[in-house]
Amino acid sequence: MDKSQSHSDLEHLFEQRIQPNISELVGLRDKVKSMWYIGVSLVLLIVLSIWGLAESGGAVLIILLVALIIGLVVVISKGYSAWKKYRTEFKLKVVAEIVKVINPAWSYAPDGLISEQVYHQSNLFRTRYDRYQGDDLVKGVLDKTDFECSELHTQYKEVTTDSKGRRRERWVTIFRGLFFHADFNKDFIGRTYVSPDVAERLLGRLGRKLQKVSGPAPLVVLENVEFEKAFVVLATDPIEARYILTPVIMEAMLNIRRIYNCEVHFSFIGSRVYCGLSMNKNLFEPRLFGPVVNLHDVANMHHLFRVNETIIHELNLNTRIWTKN
Repeated sequence: MDKSQSHSDLEHLFEQRIQPNISELVGLRDKVKSMWYIGVSLVLLIVLSIWGLAESGGAVLIILLVALIIGLVVVISKGYSAWKKYRTEFKLKVVAEIVKVINPAWSYAPDGLISEQVYHQSNLFRTRYDRYQGDDLVKGVLDKTDFECSELHTQYKEVTTDSKGRRRERWVTIFRGLFFHADFNKDFIGRTYVSPDVAERLLGRLGRKLQKVSGPAPLVVLENVEFEKAFVVLATDPIEARYILTPVIMEAMLNIRRIYNCEVHFSFIGSRVYCGLSMNKNLFEPRLFGPVVNLHDVANMHHLFRVNETIIHELNLNTRIWTKN
């Protein structure tokens, strides 16, 4: 599809399928905003009541404070319910419509996510996680290739103690972005990993030396200079890695990195290719402030969901040059 045709299709999608639902979405969002404003007001009144109690005390202020706290709990509960309804309708009337335009045969589950088993099988991110979250699962078959893709966010809890013995906790992100996997139509003997070459980029030759002694597999050096600057390749079977990473595949990986302008991780394990595109933000969530959705938002989500087509086409996954053993 050429760019002008794609833009025309997106305008048609926005005007015919999404715009008629915007007033309803605005109404749902206004209920959320009302609860938010009431909640902020109640918090301020609670703070003033506590300050009044500290200054002068009094049974009336205690009763008022209790009533305000109860009111805040009720508002938070109603606000959360209103947000869930608004989010659900946004997913169905905006996000699902974008997926249908790309390929009506694909399935979309707003609260679905890539399974933890698949995440482990990819072995892309080996840090132990304490929190595993995700949504916006899309799966289907493109020509001959089955795939799954969803937003994922994995984190671990870091606990430290300061000089006064106070315990502090914070959540550290391991991976946040789009996670994809698809059939490669070949049973791999070994495991091949292609990751952003952060170490050499930051540490130069020292980084290259560290790559040789760390990671899940030995370092493999390839002849594509641009590829070597962007990625580091580790593989348990260097011969197979070179067989997989043909000049065409290496150029495709560079294209995917350029198209989505983010750090990209790949692994080839079993008979599947896994890909993680790091994007440090929510990708398909509704706004509380500003426009509910506009043509630019629709175009951006369309671009992100087409990652499935992009990876499959760029890596030539539908060209069955191998057969499974």
